[in-house]
Amino acid sequence: MSEFEPNYLEQFSAWLRDLGVQFEQLAALLDDSHLSEGTRLSLIGAVNYLFKSLDLIPDGTDDIGYLDDAFVLRVSAELAIQEDQGRSAPDEVTELQRLAGEAEVVRGFLDKDFPRLHEYVKGLRKSPARGRAGVDILRDAAVRAAFLQDLRNFCRGYKAPRFTQDQRTLVKLRAFYDAKLPK
Repeated sequence: MSEFEPNYLEQFSAWLRDLGVQFEQLAALLDDSHLSEGTRLSLIGAVNYLFKSLDLIPDGTDDIGYLDDAFVLRVSAELAIQEDQGRSAPDEVTELQRLAGEAEVVRGFLDKDFPRLHEYVKGLRKSPARGRAGVDILRDAAVRAAFLQDLRNFCRGYKAPRFTQDQRTLVKLRAFYDAKLPK
Protein backbone atom coordinates (compact mmCIF):
# COMPACT_ATOMS: atom_id res chain seq x y z
CA MET A 1 0.00 0.00 0.00
CA SER A 2 1.46 3.38 -0.97
CA GLU A 3 1.55 6.38 1.32
CA PHE A 4 -0.68 8.37 -1.07
CA GLU A 5 -3.92 7.49 -2.74
CA PRO A 6 -3.40 6.95 -6.48
CA ASN A 7 -6.28 9.34 -7.12
CA TYR A 8 -4.09 12.33 -6.18
CA LEU A 9 -1.91 11.75 -9.24
CA GLU A 10 -4.92 11.76 -11.56
CA GLN A 11 -6.67 14.63 -9.78
CA PHE A 12 -3.64 16.93 -9.73
CA SER A 13 -2.89 16.21 -13.37
CA ALA A 14 -6.46 17.20 -14.29
CA TRP A 15 -6.21 20.37 -12.20
CA LEU A 16 -3.07 21.40 -14.07
CA ARG A 17 -4.72 20.77 -17.46
CA ASP A 18 -7.69 23.01 -16.58
CA LEU A 19 -5.90 25.68 -14.56
CA GLY A 20 -6.19 28.53 -17.08
CA VAL A 21 -9.90 27.94 -17.61
CA GLN A 22 -10.53 27.74 -13.87
CA PHE A 23 -8.80 31.05 -13.22
CA GLU A 24 -10.79 32.72 -16.01
CA GLN A 25 -14.05 31.38 -14.59
CA LEU A 26 -13.31 32.76 -11.15
CA ALA A 27 -12.13 36.08 -12.54
CA ALA A 28 -15.50 36.40 -14.30
CA LEU A 29 -17.11 36.55 -10.86
CA LEU A 30 -15.16 39.65 -9.82
CA ASP A 31 -17.76 41.96 -11.34
CA ASP A 32 -20.72 40.02 -9.91
CA SER A 33 -22.50 42.53 -7.67
CA HIS A 34 -24.47 39.70 -6.02
CA LEU A 35 -21.26 38.51 -4.37
CA SER A 36 -20.09 40.28 -1.24
CA GLU A 37 -16.92 42.34 -1.23
CA GLY A 38 -15.29 39.75 1.06
CA THR A 39 -16.16 36.97 -1.37
CA ARG A 40 -14.69 38.87 -4.29
CA LEU A 41 -11.56 39.73 -2.28
CA SER A 42 -11.02 36.02 -1.64
CA LEU A 43 -11.24 35.37 -5.37
CA ILE A 44 -8.93 38.27 -6.17
CA GLY A 45 -6.39 36.89 -3.69
CA ALA A 46 -6.34 33.59 -5.58
CA VAL A 47 -6.11 35.11 -9.02
CA ASN A 48 -3.53 37.68 -7.93
CA TYR A 49 -1.44 34.82 -6.51
CA LEU A 50 -0.71 33.78 -10.10
CA PHE A 51 1.38 36.94 -10.44
CA LYS A 52 3.35 36.73 -7.19
CA SER A 53 7.04 36.52 -7.90
CA LEU A 54 7.69 34.50 -4.75
CA ASP A 55 5.04 31.85 -4.45
CA LEU A 56 5.14 28.60 -2.52
CA ILE A 57 6.43 26.54 -5.43
CA PRO A 58 8.26 28.43 -8.18
CA ASP A 59 6.32 28.08 -11.44
CA GLY A 60 9.31 26.61 -13.28
CA THR A 61 9.75 23.76 -10.81
CA ASP A 62 9.55 20.59 -12.87
CA ASP A 63 6.01 19.32 -13.15
CA ILE A 64 4.65 20.73 -9.88
CA GLY A 65 5.31 24.45 -10.35
CA TYR A 66 1.66 25.39 -10.88
CA LEU A 67 0.12 23.01 -8.37
CA ASP A 68 0.43 25.59 -5.61
CA ASP A 69 -1.70 27.89 -7.80
CA ALA A 70 -4.27 25.10 -8.19
CA PHE A 71 -4.30 24.48 -4.43
CA VAL A 72 -4.61 28.21 -3.64
CA LEU A 73 -7.46 28.49 -6.13
CA ARG A 74 -9.44 25.77 -4.38
CA VAL A 75 -8.83 27.00 -0.85
CA SER A 76 -9.75 30.55 -1.95
CA ALA A 77 -12.96 29.21 -3.50
CA GLU A 78 -13.80 27.54 -0.19
CA LEU A 79 -13.14 30.80 1.68
CA ALA A 80 -15.24 32.73 -0.85
CA ILE A 81 -18.19 30.35 -0.40
CA GLN A 82 -17.92 30.70 3.39
CA GLU A 83 -17.85 34.47 3.02
CA ASP A 84 -20.80 34.52 0.60
CA GLN A 85 -23.10 32.61 2.98
CA GLY A 86 -25.76 31.88 0.38
CA ARG A 87 -26.28 35.43 -0.92
CA SER A 88 -25.76 34.42 -4.56
CA ALA A 89 -28.11 32.56 -6.80
CA PRO A 90 -27.01 28.91 -7.16
CA ASP A 91 -26.30 29.16 -10.89
CA GLU A 92 -23.91 32.09 -10.30
CA VAL A 93 -21.53 30.11 -8.15
CA THR A 94 -21.64 26.58 -9.54
CA GLU A 95 -17.98 26.57 -10.61
CA LEU A 96 -17.02 28.27 -7.37
CA GLN A 97 -18.84 25.59 -5.37
CA ARG A 98 -17.18 22.81 -7.36
CA LEU A 99 -13.72 24.25 -6.75
CA ALA A 100 -14.53 24.84 -3.08
CA GLY A 101 -15.54 21.18 -2.77
CA GLU A 102 -12.17 20.17 -4.20
CA ALA A 103 -10.48 21.93 -1.29
CA GLU A 104 -11.27 18.68 0.56
CA VAL A 105 -8.78 16.91 -1.71
CA VAL A 106 -6.14 19.51 -0.79
CA ARG A 107 -7.06 19.09 2.88
CA GLY A 108 -6.66 15.32 2.64
CA PHE A 109 -3.38 15.52 0.76
CA LEU A 110 -1.71 18.11 2.99
CA ASP A 111 -3.18 16.74 6.20
CA LYS A 112 -1.39 18.46 9.10
CA ASP A 113 -0.05 21.19 6.79
CA PHE A 114 -3.49 22.21 5.54
CA PRO A 115 -4.23 24.69 8.35
CA ARG A 116 -1.00 26.50 7.47
CA LEU A 117 -2.05 26.72 3.82
CA HIS A 118 -5.52 27.89 4.84
CA GLU A 119 -4.05 30.75 6.87
CA TYR A 120 -1.63 31.61 4.09
CA VAL A 121 -4.48 31.81 1.57
CA LYS A 122 -6.56 33.98 3.91
CA GLY A 123 -3.67 36.45 3.95
CA LEU A 124 -3.61 36.68 0.15
CA ARG A 125 -6.62 39.01 0.26
CA LYS A 126 -4.25 41.73 1.46
CA SER A 127 -1.12 40.59 -0.34
CA PRO A 128 -0.21 42.64 -3.42
CA ALA A 129 1.27 41.25 -6.61
CA ARG A 130 2.73 43.40 -9.37
CA GLY A 131 1.97 46.39 -7.18
CA ARG A 132 -1.76 45.65 -7.10
CA ALA A 133 -3.55 45.02 -3.83
CA GLY A 134 -6.87 43.19 -3.77
CA VAL A 135 -8.82 46.24 -2.60
CA ASP A 136 -7.41 48.31 -5.48
CA ILE A 137 -8.37 45.62 -7.98
CA LEU A 138 -11.87 45.45 -6.53
CA ARG A 139 -12.58 49.17 -6.26
CA ASP A 140 -10.61 50.75 -9.14
CA ALA A 141 -11.99 49.90 -12.59
CA ALA A 142 -8.74 50.77 -14.38
CA VAL A 143 -6.67 48.60 -12.05
CA ARG A 144 -9.19 45.76 -12.42
CA ALA A 145 -9.12 46.06 -16.22
CA ALA A 146 -5.31 45.83 -16.29
CA PHE A 147 -5.43 42.92 -13.86
CA LEU A 148 -7.98 41.04 -15.97
CA GLN A 149 -5.95 41.69 -19.12
CA ASP A 150 -2.87 40.23 -17.42
CA LEU A 151 -4.95 37.22 -16.44
CA ARG A 152 -6.26 36.73 -19.99
CA ASN A 153 -2.69 36.92 -21.30
CA PHE A 154 -1.56 34.33 -18.76
CA CYS A 155 -4.44 32.00 -19.62
CA ARG A 156 -3.84 32.29 -23.36
CA GLY A 157 -0.17 31.40 -22.93
CA TYR A 158 -0.61 28.75 -20.23
CA LYS A 159 0.49 25.27 -21.19
CA ALA A 160 -0.06 22.62 -18.59
CA PRO A 161 3.15 20.96 -17.49
CA ARG A 162 3.43 17.22 -17.87
CA PHE A 163 2.62 15.93 -14.42
CA THR A 164 4.68 12.85 -13.66
CA GLN A 165 2.46 9.97 -12.59
CA ASP A 166 4.86 8.82 -9.90
CA GLN A 167 4.45 8.65 -6.14
CA ARG A 168 7.77 10.48 -5.74
CA THR A 169 6.15 13.53 -7.31
CA LEU A 170 3.65 13.60 -4.45
CA VAL A 171 6.43 13.24 -1.89
CA LYS A 172 8.25 16.19 -3.49
CA LEU A 173 5.05 18.25 -3.55
CA ARG A 174 4.32 17.62 0.10
CA ALA A 175 7.94 18.45 1.01
CA PHE A 176 7.60 21.87 -0.67
CA TYR A 177 4.54 22.69 1.41
CA ASP A 178 6.15 21.48 4.61
CA ALA A 179 9.23 23.63 3.98
CA LYS A 180 7.63 26.75 2.47
CA LEU A 181 4.41 27.37 4.39
CA PRO A 182 4.84 29.82 7.27
CA LYS A 183 5.03 28.00 10.58
